[in-house]
Amino acid sequence: MINWLHPGLLLIFGALLVPFLKGRVKQGYLVLLPSAAFVNLVLTAPGRYGVVHFLGQELVFGRVDRLSLIFGYVFTLMAAIGMVYALHVKEDRQHLAALVYVGASLGVVFAGDYFSLFIFWEMMAFSSVFLIWSQKWKEAAGAGFRYILVHTFGGVALLGGIVLIAVTQGSITFGPNHASGLAFWLILIGFILNAAVPPLHAWLADAYPEATVTGAVFLCAFTTKTAVYVLVRAFSGTEILIYLGVAMALYGVIYAVLENDIRRLLAYHIISQVGYMVAGVGIGTEMAQNGSVAHAFSHILYKALLFMGAGAVIYATGRRKLTELGGLYKTMPITLTLYMIGGFSISAFPLFSGFVSKSMVVAAGAEQHLPGVVLLLTLASSGTFLHTGLKLPYYIFFGKDAGIQAKEPPLNMLIGMGLAAFLCIAIGLFPDLLYRYLPYPVHFHPYTGDHVVGALSILLFTALGFFLLLKQLDPEPTISLDTDWFYRIGGRKFLWLADHPIAAYEGFVSEMYRTMVIRPMKRVVLLCRRFDVEVIDGAVNAVGRGVFGGGWLSNVFENYIIYGFINLLGYANHVGARIFRRLQTGSVHNYAMIIIIGFFILVNIYILFKDRFPSFMLVVK
Repeated sequence: MINWLHPGLLLIFGALLVPFLKGRVKQGYLVLLPSAAFVNLVLTAPGRYGVVHFLGQELVFGRVDRLSLIFGYVFTLMAAIGMVYALHVKEDRQHLAALVYVGASLGVVFAGDYFSLFIFWEMMAFSSVFLIWSQKWKEAAGAGFRYILVHTFGGVALLGGIVLIAVTQGSITFGPNHASGLAFWLILIGFILNAAVPPLHAWLADAYPEATVTGAVFLCAFTTKTAVYVLVRAFSGTEILIYLGVAMALYGVIYAVLENDIRRLLAYHIISQVGYMVAGVGIGTEMAQNGSVAHAFSHILYKALLFMGAGAVIYATGRRKLTELGGLYKTMPITLTLYMIGGFSISAFPLFSGFVSKSMVVAAGAEQHLPGVVLLLTLASSGTFLHTGLKLPYYIFFGKDAGIQAKEPPLNMLIGMGLAAFLCIAIGLFPDLLYRYLPYPVHFHPYTGDHVVGALSILLFTALGFFLLLKQLDPEPTISLDTDWFYRIGGRKFLWLADHPIAAYEGFVSEMYRTMVIRPMKRVVLLCRRFDVEVIDGAVNAVGRGVFGGGWLSNVFENYIIYGFINLLGYANHVGARIFRRLQTGSVHNYAMIIIIGFFILVNIYILFKDRFPSFMLVVK
């Protein structure tokens, strides 16, 4: 085992070298950096590292345990796969943003206190927004600003909760949340906003489709999964999360029905799939927590694969609407095959990764006697297959041939997709590859007869319904309204209010102030200045000329009388000081003699002037 080397800082500081490298060296470095971070984690023993004492608090930058390690493994694996997929990108800014984003996500995962967690939490938001702005079109710019504003709100809520915890509990250790009242809710809001829990979810479906082709692959993997991690760590067993998770699972599926944009459809399914994880956190049992963590691991890989497939289509065709695509199976068969592996995984088909993770959350709900939760999560899984596994690939690769002359994307993009597809199949075939690293011992067996038959029955019935209702499921070129409508319209109304009534009122008040205050004051100041120059200064100059008879007499009086008198006082003071210094001999006898002589002088003065003392005392009184 080796001593602690923070994988997040390795990526963050390692990113600084990217602009100085060129060609194959740069490409190798981009893949090597996250791979080195993964190896570093494999060789790191559980423990507490990077402990710093600051302002009376203990900051822990490296809390390494089974929960943080499994998230660290999948984050670094996904970073390496994403970098392979993005090797053709020439813009250094995208690579820098992606590496810092992943590094900040790792910083959150290994943070043992709220202070360091908050620092990396905000770094995630401000680095990831550049993956959206790098698209360099108007829609991306607007989506990026909305994205950062929403996450700033979440960060402020989180910070408020942290401050309240520090004040009331005296400790900022990050762990199971024992806070109550406002602190509890502020921290929970900060976390579930990043998890895209409705109604705090619209930023995801708004921003992810506007990111670059490669940027969206990174975005879909990290922000929501770090939120799942902190929820598992701090809010496991919080009952409200069960219902929020179920609502997420259904909400994402319903909105995916309405979507025409292929990446926005996939974005809504992120919300749906994260709902399973959030529900598992709310259930709170060891099986449920294992299910949430396992599903987060699987989701990162298959959702990245789906976004890579959609990105390959956009890269090859320049189109992103289902109504504009069709017939691509002829020219992009490899992309179709790899995409379908992701589609089967997210739909929880047996032998694919989603089956061995999603079914654990559903089984945990059944174990806790929550039949409504089990039913609704099963329905959401059916809807996922309907849209992500059937509708989207049908209208992209089959359906009506749009006559697009396309070809497979660059080799590095196919290799990245292939790596993710391989892991999706490997975990599905050998679930123990994942289960052995989960936080708690696993006693769940996914490949029982009931599980397999039940899953296949639902999925095949869904496929039958899809082909029977195919005409009704045709995509339409529409735009779906979501909760972001409120802050979009609210923002416009606020700007109108600021530009019109408020600006008009401010202009009226400013003009009144200038007319009734500033201008009269200017006139008074000018009048006072004229009075000072023409009256006061004139009188002073006249007195000076009258008293001194001109400049020559004034100089003589100043130099010989005034300065002479001052010099005389100074000389007298100097002589007196010398006399008194000589009297200071340090002899008690001399001091006694001086006192006697002084007393004798005072008596004689009194005798000489005693007749005048009554009148003097009268004056004093």
